[in-house]
Amino acid sequence: MEKRITIIGCGPGSPECVTPEARAACAGADVLVGSARALELFPECRARRLVMNGDSRALLEAVAALDPGRRVAVLVTGDPGIASLGTLAIRRFGRGECRVVPGISSAQVAFARLGLNWTGARILSAHHARPDAAGAGEKVMAVLAGGKESFGWIADLLEGCGVGYAAFACEDLTLASERVSRVGLAQLRRGVFSHRTVVVIAKEELIA
Repeated sequence: MEKRITIIGCGPGSPECVTPEARAACAGADVLVGSARALELFPECRARRLVMNGDSRALLEAVAALDPGRRVAVLVTGDPGIASLGTLAIRRFGRGECRVVPGISSAQVAFARLGLNWTGARILSAHHARPDAAGAGEKVMAVLAGGKESFGWIADLLEGCGVGYAAFACEDLTLASERVSRVGLAQLRRGVFSHRTVVVIAKEELIA
């Protein structure tokens, strides 16, 4: 049976990173739901659009109020399984009502830019709260940053790792403004980075 809601991973930002499967899923939708930035990735789709303006739960309630016969595509940046609206959508509507289309995550791109094997890597989010992790003993971590405060939390995480670790700020991945640079504690505490940043923390021996 066809599922009413399709949660679609749209990649880290560039149209080139939107998969053919994601475009095909959007083409079959009656309603597209997501941030303005995600919606802009599908100019060819003529479906009705519901724009998220910060209140994700209110947006999902608007989806719940739609005609049950409408096919809904919920667009999420990156991959639906990493710090996304997809988790809230599944919680709200149930797994039985949701199909998930995977996408390229910004963490994947960050590791690729660094040429770093990420088997066993720990993926953390600092979007809305301090990461619940000590860092010490981990070989590789990728932390999804958000507002300026998040970089202070990431600095604390790096400091807690002890000696022998390096950190890289991967900003605006796949976009024209992309920048990847090695950073230290002082730079992280200043927090002068794009809100679309992944910070990779790895043992020095892995990136030498």
